[in-house]
Amino acid sequence: MPIDPYILLLLGTVGLAALLPARGTAADVASGASSGAIAFLFFLYGARLSTREALDGLKHWRLHVTVLACTFLVFPLLGLAARGLVPVFLTDPLYQGLLFLTLVPSTIQSSIAFTSMARGNVPAAICAGSFSSLVGIVVTPLLAAALLGGGTGGFSADSVLEIVLQLLVPFLAGQLLRRWIGEFVARHKKVLGLVDRGSILLVVYTAFSEGMVQGIWHQVSPGRLAGLMVVEAVLLAVMLTLTWYGAKALRFGREDRIAIQFAGSKKSLASGLPMASVLFGAHASLAVLPLMLFHQMQLMVCAVIAKRRSHDEPGPGEELSAPASAAASRNAVGTGTRSG
Repeated sequence: MPIDPYILLLLGTVGLAALLPARGTAADVASGASSGAIAFLFFLYGARLSTREALDGLKHWRLHVTVLACTFLVFPLLGLAARGLVPVFLTDPLYQGLLFLTLVPSTIQSSIAFTSMARGNVPAAICAGSFSSLVGIVVTPLLAAALLGGGTGGFSADSVLEIVLQLLVPFLAGQLLRRWIGEFVARHKKVLGLVDRGSILLVVYTAFSEGMVQGIWHQVSPGRLAGLMVVEAVLLAVMLTLTWYGAKALRFGREDRIAIQFAGSKKSLASGLPMASVLFGAHASLAVLPLMLFHQMQLMVCAVIAKRRSHDEPGPGEELSAPASAAASRNAVGTGTRSG
């Protein structure tokens, strides 16, 4: 599969931070701008999500509990098991980043797009991704405190409050104002989509600039990066397998299994980056490196799986469901896979 152009932009941003890192006053300005951009990003998330859609989605509680369990229970357990790979495959800082990756919420946009492409339950994917992001605003920092300990460096009650103020409060503000601005946001979603991607690029530049100034990149060798990619490939394969066959064991239908697989096996770059910048401080660039690599890997692999699923014939008892789901699927196409 070709590399997503947005990933090339991410890599270019990392290169820019390596050549021209922000220092002094410029670093303060970049940090403030990235915080503001992320807050605006989550404000738009709140304005986009239909409250009625979210309440209707709560009715499918078994699916959402399954996705949340995969995201915040199974993933972290696998992350803890990977501790045995230090120091043979991973250095301790890279392992801290890998463990943080397993604590991050699921994606929204890419889960919806891949579920739609594979003819799955799109409304369920919309709600599952949104619920995961909201739960993650609180759960991810708490899990980081419990599992990463001193590795997060800057974790405290104040850091949890900062994350809530930066992510949850703007989201709720978007929900409250959706009545007046929802239609405008829907009409201009392509233009506002640039805010999604631009916000992430700004956070990446800020984090990697700080890493360059601190000189932490001397800690990573090509061999360690290769080892990290192998570990992440295994992690992704295990989660894709568990979500697909585990959902079958729990007697979910084909459409629901597709939504569970794509929402339960992926991690959000948009949510993870701002959280890492708060929790890890100067070490955020190393902490988010595993997440950035995993993000590209999951997009490439899930694109292949979604395309194959779109040609599958549903088995006995797995007929495609209602036209309402198909209509929602058509509405969700075009959401894209570059954010989340």
